[in-house]
Amino acid sequence: MEKRSRRFALLADREVNRDSFIEEWADAGLTIMDSPNDPKPGICVRDGRIVEMDGRTEDRFDMIDRFIADHAIDPVIAEASMAVDSLEYARMLVDIHVPRHKIVRMLEGVTPAKLVDIVRHLNVVEMMMALQKLRVRRTTANQAHVTNRKEHPALLAADAAEAAWRGFAEEETTVAVSRSAPFNALSILVGSQAGRGGVLTQCAVEEAMSLKLAMKGFTSYAETLSVYGTEATFTDGDDTPWSKAFLASAYAGRGVKIRFTSGTGSEALMGHAEGKSMLYLEARCLMLVKGSGSQGVQNGSISCIALPESLPGGVRGVLAENLIATMLGLEVASGNDAMASHSDIRKTAKLMLQLLPGTDFITSGYSSMPRKDNLFGGGDFDAEDFDDWTVVQRDMQVDGGIAPATEEEVVAARMRGARAIQTVYAELGFPSITDEEVNAAVYGHASEDMPDRDRVADLAAAEAFLNGPQTIVNVIAALARGGCPDVAERLLEMQKQRLSGDYLQPAAIITERFEPLSGVNDPNDYVGPGSGYRVDGERWERLKRIPQARKPDEVIRSTTSGQPLKGLKSKGPAQPGPTPGEVVVALGPAFGTAITETLSGIPHETILQALVEGIETEGLVARIVKVFQTSDCGFIGWHGAQLSGSGIAIGMQSKGTILITKKGLNPLNNLELFGMSPNLTVESYRTIGRNAARYAKGLPVSPVPSMIDNMARLRYIVKTTLMHRRETECVRADAPIREMEFVPRA
Repeated sequence: MEKRSRRFALLADREVNRDSFIEEWADAGLTIMDSPNDPKPGICVRDGRIVEMDGRTEDRFDMIDRFIADHAIDPVIAEASMAVDSLEYARMLVDIHVPRHKIVRMLEGVTPAKLVDIVRHLNVVEMMMALQKLRVRRTTANQAHVTNRKEHPALLAADAAEAAWRGFAEEETTVAVSRSAPFNALSILVGSQAGRGGVLTQCAVEEAMSLKLAMKGFTSYAETLSVYGTEATFTDGDDTPWSKAFLASAYAGRGVKIRFTSGTGSEALMGHAEGKSMLYLEARCLMLVKGSGSQGVQNGSISCIALPESLPGGVRGVLAENLIATMLGLEVASGNDAMASHSDIRKTAKLMLQLLPGTDFITSGYSSMPRKDNLFGGGDFDAEDFDDWTVVQRDMQVDGGIAPATEEEVVAARMRGARAIQTVYAELGFPSITDEEVNAAVYGHASEDMPDRDRVADLAAAEAFLNGPQTIVNVIAALARGGCPDVAERLLEMQKQRLSGDYLQPAAIITERFEPLSGVNDPNDYVGPGSGYRVDGERWERLKRIPQARKPDEVIRSTTSGQPLKGLKSKGPAQPGPTPGEVVVALGPAFGTAITETLSGIPHETILQALVEGIETEGLVARIVKVFQTSDCGFIGWHGAQLSGSGIAIGMQSKGTILITKKGLNPLNNLELFGMSPNLTVESYRTIGRNAARYAKGLPVSPVPSMIDNMARLRYIVKTTLMHRRETECVRADAPIREMEFVPRA
């Protein structure tokens, strides 16, 4: 057998190599863009009617062509819009001097092939620049998934309340058993409003069920209307463009916000790509969405994401489809929901393309519970990633729609949500939710922490609830009767919002003060630096206030809270030593006084005792001095060497960084340096003392073994900075070096 490289063997086990990767195959639709089978852009308008589009005459139009020609392109401007060079459009997209409204209006006259021809000129950075300008709503937001494997109402309500408190503007649930839909929808509705007011909710189920839930007032938006880019896929998928448009109007006519769902790769996945590129077919989908009059679209490949990611340029293609949606004036919930990769690096890199420029909804479903409880099939990011997400926002001063929260705040929100749904169940005569279940939901993490319920009884009650006369009005009354008037008021306010139709405006969300934000009253006004949405003011104050951030004085309080080292006392100014049988231990200016333990928490007294013992093991004397002129470890050691009768000295900063040096070496040179003090143990310091004595005796020395901890700097760099600052504050340039007496405690 041929010998293998161990490095490549290890690389083969990396998480990224568990993903699938394939080469392009245009005829099967396995290419992102620029397929040789894609049509060239073109249009012909006769008597106000589009009679030819993208190389196909009217008599050869399929139903998608027909719908796009009739409903998604303005024939008045079509020929003029198509006459603009695609490269010129691409440059307009990133030109800060060309406002969004001008571009969107011009693009109302272009075809699917023209859209693809425009974005293919852009690299990912340019697409991000364009996306920042083209999104509909000025303020970014995020959407949460809220599900669990047991479909437990108390856990659903608690997770919904936490997600609302953390700032999600929308929450979406789904079902493992379709008859659970009414109670799942009810649980996240009540839970979300217990968390904070204004959150829109939906239940992703079959359309007839979804519409019925909406009519009863248990949901406020829907995004499950799927469209496809080829006729055969559409027929296999469900219905026609016209039936989808009719259904969209049925939702909107009842005050329900509606988004469609599409995404690159679905046609290839279903075997009906017709040899076209994924992005071209997605452009057709997005024009169907526009023609249907929808507010927006959930796109970014969604559940197909692993397929485009298996191909060259797949993530660029996903960004391109998000951008095309904004070019058509659609609100965008930009994916980042379904599991995209085994690799955390790859998932995060993909996310940045939407997080940094901002989209209307950064994810179309952040898993607000553990991934194993996500009935949507997992999620790129879940409840265990909340801290990572909020820290990234803080690092980059961007708004990803999730705010930091303390444990106390989250527990309180979860308790409000679980108690509220318990109240609804009790007042409406549903199978009871016990206090034990409430507490498990509040303090637990996942389904496994929840008691089992009688699923048969729950499903029977849910079915009766759906088919009976009760509506959201009964739920509001139940909350008011049962002692949850604040949640009842919020649910009532959401119904008022529905009647007003405000959240049917383009890209609308509702704030916790029940103020609509949309493309009408919060339009994206980005035109370059200093414009558009900036994370500042009250919002920035909240985003940067992560619970794990400590006040600087708290970081080093433990190192300085003890009493000064009683066994270390000054004997007067230090003089050069007369005998070669000594090793000087030179200490930093804060040692044993302003700072009393090392970076890793070892008391200074313990360190000194170990050094002295090490020196004395070799039969030499340890002489201790304290240097006030500098806080630099190299110079502390240098000063010590000038005083040492043997010429050998140990120099140590108060945080524990230490070296061995000798007279004649410059301050930046030494015999041994131990810069990573957290890696040093008491035995390490004892060995350093012994080695210093052996150098003084002229004996062979085996250097103290170096321990490598690549993560130590991450853990300690802030504390290091603050401790060194404290030591530097103790520097006195005119103070003499002091001879010290050390008497360790018995």
